[in-house]
Amino acid sequence: MMRIAAIVMAMVLAACAARGPAPVVDRLPSPPPPVVESPAPPPPEPPAQKPVPTHTVKRGETLASIALQYGLDYRELAAWNNIVNPNRLEVGRVLALGAPTGAPSTATAPVTTPLAIPLATPGLPIEARPLANTVTAKVEPRASKVPFTDRALSQMNAAESGPSPLAGDAPPPIVVAAPTPAPVTPGPPASEPEKATPGTDGEDVDWMWPAKGKVLAPFNETSKGMDIAGKKGAAVLAAASGRVVYAGAGLRGYGKLVIIKHNETWLSAYAHNDNILVKEQQDVRKGQKIAEMGSSDADQVKLHFEVRRQGKPVDPIKVLPAM
Repeated sequence: MMRIAAIVMAMVLAACAARGPAPVVDRLPSPPPPVVESPAPPPPEPPAQKPVPTHTVKRGETLASIALQYGLDYRELAAWNNIVNPNRLEVGRVLALGAPTGAPSTATAPVTTPLAIPLATPGLPIEARPLANTVTAKVEPRASKVPFTDRALSQMNAAESGPSPLAGDAPPPIVVAAPTPAPVTPGPPASEPEKATPGTDGEDVDWMWPAKGKVLAPFNETSKGMDIAGKKGAAVLAAASGRVVYAGAGLRGYGKLVIIKHNETWLSAYAHNDNILVKEQQDVRKGQKIAEMGSSDADQVKLHFEVRRQGKPVDPIKVLPAM
C-alpha cells in the first residue's frame, strides 16, 4: 500500500509540474489616457496698413514747392525723410509724404496723482474727523468753568477721589448738533458752446478776402490761383486764422511768399509780396496783416492768392464770401 501511495503522489507532482505556475492577473485599474492639449490658435494678423504715398523729386523742385503741392508743412516733410538741409534736394530722390508706418507716437497721456487727505486735516467737516479717544486720535478732556458753589466743590472732590458720581448728580449728556448745511445758490445756467462759423463751402474755415482790389486774372489750372490788383505797400491780410508754415522767397515764380495752414485740410498762399511781416510757425488770426503787396518775381504789383484743399488747388471764388 505504501508503494502505491508513493506512486500516486509522484504522478500528482508530475502533473502539477507539467502545468507550470499559475497565471498572475493584474487587477489594478488602468491609467487614464494622456491628455493631448489642442494647439493655441495663431495670433490675429495686424490690420493691413495703407502704404505711405511718395513723390520723386524732379529738376527745379524744392522742398517748399513739394510741400505746397501736397498741402504739407515743409518742416514735417523734412523730418519724415531725415533731411538735414532743406536747401539741398537730390533729383530722383523718393520722398515719403507722410509719417513712416509704425512710427511711435510722441504724445503722452497726462499722469494723474490721487489726492491724499489726512484724517485730522483742520477744516474738514466733523463727520470726516476721527472719533475721540480712539486709536487714531486721542482727545484730552478740556477744563470747563462753572460757578463756585458748595455742590460744585463736592462734585470736584468726588471726581478726584475716584468713585463715580451718583446717577442724580450725573452731568447732562452733551448733544452735538449736526452742522447746518450752507444754502446752495444756483449758478447761472450753462451756456451752449459757441459754434464755429463755417465759410462758404469752406469746411469750418471762415474765409475773407485777403486784399481789396480788382481781380486781374481768375483761377485756372495753370496759375492755380487768382491775381488781385493793388498798390505797392497795400495790406495783405490772412484770409483765415491759422499758422504760418512758410515765409520766404525760395519758390521760383512766387517771389516773397507766405503760406498759412488753417487745418489738416486747407491752406492758403500769398505771393509777390514786397515785405513779409510774419515768421514761420507763428499763429495768425483772420484779417491780420501778414505782408505788404509788391511785385517780387512778377511784372506788376499784385497779390497772387491760392487756396488748396489737401494740396489740390481750389478756385478761391468758391470759398470766399461775395464781395
